[in-house]
Amino acid sequence: MPKITFIGAGSTVFAKNLMGDIMQFPELADSTIVLHDIDEKRLAESTTVCHKVAEQLGANPTIEATTNRRAALDGADYVITMIQVGGYEPSTIIDFEIPKKYGLRQTIGDTLGIGGIMRGLRTIPVLLDICYDMEELCPDALLLNYVNPMAMNTWAISNATSIKTVGLCHSVPHTAHELATDIGVPVEEINYLVAGINHMAYYLKFERHNGENLYPLIQQVHDEERVPSWNRVRYDMFNRLGYFVTESSEHFSEYVPWFIKQNRPDLIDKYNIPLDEYIARCKMQIRAWEFMQSAEGEITEADLAQLQTELAQYAVMPESMAWSLETIRTMNEVKSSVEYGSLIIHSMETGTPRTIYGNVMNEGLIDNLPYCCVEVPCLVDRNGIQPTVVGELPAHLAALMQTNINVQLLTVEAALNGKRDNIYHAAMLDPHTAAELDLDQIWAMVDELIEAHGDWLPKYF
Repeated sequence: MPKITFIGAGSTVFAKNLMGDIMQFPELADSTIVLHDIDEKRLAESTTVCHKVAEQLGANPTIEATTNRRAALDGADYVITMIQVGGYEPSTIIDFEIPKKYGLRQTIGDTLGIGGIMRGLRTIPVLLDICYDMEELCPDALLLNYVNPMAMNTWAISNATSIKTVGLCHSVPHTAHELATDIGVPVEEINYLVAGINHMAYYLKFERHNGENLYPLIQQVHDEERVPSWNRVRYDMFNRLGYFVTESSEHFSEYVPWFIKQNRPDLIDKYNIPLDEYIARCKMQIRAWEFMQSAEGEITEADLAQLQTELAQYAVMPESMAWSLETIRTMNEVKSSVEYGSLIIHSMETGTPRTIYGNVMNEGLIDNLPYCCVEVPCLVDRNGIQPTVVGELPAHLAALMQTNINVQLLTVEAALNGKRDNIYHAAMLDPHTAAELDLDQIWAMVDELIEAHGDWLPKYF
């Protein structure tokens, strides 16, 4: 049976989903599951949840928990990372509040933009330390990375270590389900081909199994003004580009220069862009978790209604609120998720062939993108992750991706060579930052962010 190590297992809800996915496979039900976190309280909570999941599924895994990372990694076959370096406090707040002083607003700030740059700079060194331990303790293990900024992290790991890794994100299947709902076609009847970079990949094909193109139905949703209020950015981009992007509207709005502008509040209203959404989500999720921890006995619908009234103060998107309430409602249930992690492990252990979407390095996969981290379909079986050659993307899509790849490259360079100039240059070339701030503002903001993060960042020269 494989040894599967969770690094950052204190992310209890996400870890619970992956644990349940893994233990639902009979071939994996007796695996060794090792939970690691630096927060002893959250680690203990996740350990309790893991035992409950195993009991509900009738699985018999060996469950271990430790705050010693090297012990957790020793002899692992698969390592799953789900860490957040610096946490909501202080780092995420810093990433939002300092740029706001300069007039630069964000929605999520974990993938691109100045928030994504700073998150990458404090996350990459920690992931590399994990990989260096893996090179010594489990050199043949596969690293399944769920940590953002996905492309930057995967790029740095691939360049600086010998560890086999794949970056995993649920945006491809989530968006497919959303589109299926919008056009009234069961997702089980849909075939799609996606390629690009993480959070900016596109559905090159979206069709029924018989080959019927479903893009006209998506266009009809736009033309008939049936676009969900929370998805206006993506539908507008689809109408202009001809292809639908995989990541949500709130994410995408900060990857480009056209939607968030301090002198155009009308755009925020027109596209229903939730500024500071990630900060609000964090506050809401912290309160929701406290509620779950303090609840005695079964949580009733009346309890949830009362909590919903309380959570409304955080002004998050309705979808975020619904997700949190559903998480609480189903915390004691075990359901299959759309995450790829368990599918990869099962395919590699049993030889069952599957296709997943993975973030891997562009080594001849997409012809008109440079060497970078790309998101493409990958075959998985006993031979591991085998990426699919896609060929050329439509030129305008590749050009748009390049604006994001520039920022990723320079952030990775800064993380690997310690040069402060690379951080300035990454911020200069970031589409949203460049659209809002002049060069003196960018320089000053970067300096202030580096100082504010203090020991969460290495020293730059």
